[in-house]
Amino acid sequence: MTQAFTQTAFTNAPARPQLPTPPTGWPIGSYASYEEAQRAVDHLADNDFPVAEVTIVGVEPMLVERVAGKLSWGRVLGSAAVSGAWFGLFVGLLLSMFSAGAGVLPILIGLLAGVGFSMVFAAASYGTTRGRRDFVSHSQLVARRYDVLTQPRSAERGRELLANLAARTAFTH
Repeated sequence: MTQAFTQTAFTNAPARPQLPTPPTGWPIGSYASYEEAQRAVDHLADNDFPVAEVTIVGVEPMLVERVAGKLSWGRVLGSAAVSGAWFGLFVGLLLSMFSAGAGVLPILIGLLAGVGFSMVFAAASYGTTRGRRDFVSHSQLVARRYDVLTQPRSAERGRELLANLAARTAFTH
């Protein structure tokens, strides 16, 4: 990233390299899901805790791939046709706006070209896999647990606030 696009380009401060660094602070809570950790930080913010000092750390990260469905030639080509139709329609509309008196011909040409090219490229791409990956999936990075950390000067108050939240949550369930 060039300095033109960094925050330091607009200040007189010398540029610092933004290297990955481990989190700092003391743990004040540990949660089984990111949603619970987020709720804890929201509770801290609602109670005027200095949340700028808070970090949520995902511990033991894992990549989870969830299979959404089976691929087939019909599904691949159908999806490509729909996607290509939208893109072709967009291009056709742009062409018709800049072609005076052309009517609907640029729209139809764009639509058909979009469908055709999209289906050809999708068929070529799917054909090269030769059945090695006949499914659609979505990948997500998750953690086994999420720890909430804060700076030592605020840790005791943070633990008290989160203990109150846990007690209130246990009482309502």
